Formats: sequence, C-alpha cells, structure tokens
Amino acid sequence: MSNDFGDAVRRWRDRVRPESAGLTPVGQRRAAGLRREELALLAGISADYVTRLEQGRASHPSDQVVAALARALRLSGTEREHLFRLAGLVPPGPDRVPGTLTPSVHRLLERLAGTPVAVFDAAWTLLLANPLYTALLGERPRWRDHRSNGVWWTFLGPPDRVRLSAGERRAMEAALVADLRATASRYPADPELAALVADVRAGSPRFAALWDAGAVGRHEAARKTVDHPQVGPLTLDCDILTVAGDDLRVMVYTAEPGTPDADVLALLSTRVVPALLVSSPA
Repeated sequence: MSNDFGDAVRRWRDRVRPESAGLTPVGQRRAAGLRREELALLAGISADYVTRLEQGRASHPSDQVVAALARALRLSGTEREHLFRLAGLVPPGPDRVPGTLTPSVHRLLERLAGTPVAVFDAAWTLLLANPLYTALLGERPRWRDHRSNGVWWTFLGPPDRVRLSAGERRAMEAALVADLRATASRYPADPELAALVADVRAGSPRFAALWDAGAVGRHEAARKTVDHPQVGPLTLDCDILTVAGDDLRVMVYTAEPGTPDADVLALLSTRVVPALLVSSPA
C-alpha cells in the first residue's frame, strides 16, 4: 500500500469539523478539522495506529478498519470505494451487509442529541451511538471478534442493564434471530455474516435452536426497563426504525412525556458531557 492511503485519510480528516462529528472543540486548534486523536476515537482505533497509517508506516489495514475510518470521515459512497482501493482492498459489493452512514443519518443523530440513539447495520453490528445511548446502556467492548454485535452480545455476552422477564427475553431472542436470518437471506455471500452466525451458533444452543427453526421476521418495537447504576431503573419505549435504502437499523429510546421516567432520562442527559459519537467497526 502506498502512502496515498495516508494522504487521503489526512486530507479528509482536515475537512471534518469537530462540531459536525458531535465533538466539542477544546483548546487552540491549528486547523478546523479533526485531530488524529479525535478520528481515532470516532473510528474505534488507537491514535498511534492512525498516525502510522497517515505516515505510511502501517500497511494492510483490515476491511473493518477502513470501513470505520470511512464512517468517521463521513465519506460518500464513491470516496469510500476509493479508500478501500487505496488500501489494496476490494470495496464491499451489493452481496455484503452495507455499513455506510449517509450524511442524512449523521444529521439525524445530531438532531436527537437529547435522546438515546444508536445505528446498527442489518446484521446488528453497532456502527454509531450517541453519548446518551452509551450513558444509558453502557459502553461495550469493541474490536474483539464480534463483540460490537447485538446478536453476539445477546447470546454470548455478559448480563447487560436491560431487565426482561423470562418470557420477554425469549420473545426478544426469537425476534432477533428471525431478523438476522432474513438478513442472511439477502446477503448469502457475506463472509463476516457467515462467521458471526457460526460463532454464535457454536457458543449458544439457544441461538442454534432458533436458527434451525428457520423463522424469518423483523425485530421491532419493545418496552424495556433499564437498571442504571447511577439514576436507577427507568422504563422506556425502544423503537427500531429502518433506513431502507442503506439497510440500517436506528434504535431510539424515549420516555412518555410528563412521567417519572422522562424526568430520570432528562437527569441522565444532564450528566452526559457533550463529547463524541462512539463509533464501532462493522
């Protein structure tokens, strides 16, 4: 890989204003664009690795790294394809689960800063979450196997903050697997999706049984109680909106206005320092 890749990353980094990425500029800045440390945080990689990529001292970044950088840099579809080619990689085609976040999706999250919102791809890999979503549900490990994936987390991860009855959990698991199977039917040649299914299937008899049942469907709205360690329990509506053209899932948590849950959510939002949108690779 030539340093054309690093030059492109640096050039595109310079054009992204911190405010547009959900960041609060701190201190004096020599340029209006993102600092390397900020791009690293947005992309979920180390600042040292960003430096080595830009200086041409690191070669052969993975598909996941390039995809995460493209999202953090807010590249267009054409620019994203170009970045993949500069890295010596084949750009993801229509047979792969898309992970591109359009400017309109970014603007949606910016306008919902006071609402917990996250964006997932069609395989339920977390792509982007705003600070309030992370404050509500906690930050999950990233860049380790499939651990940024909601299906992996549901069946193989440790307990989370969402409180569900046994019946509610069974229904949620069944809906999630049915949704994933529908995605697999649309992208049968996606190797990462196949690896995810194989990984969770090997580790979870419950997932394997649901997968073998063959049901297809969609994981949609639910009402969830979140046990938050600082503000206590709050019951929220969880709606999942679909971005049809990009096959994305936008998860939004809201509380009924005028309720104690709305007050608690507002309290939590005041404790969230306006910082960055936490991004995770596909």
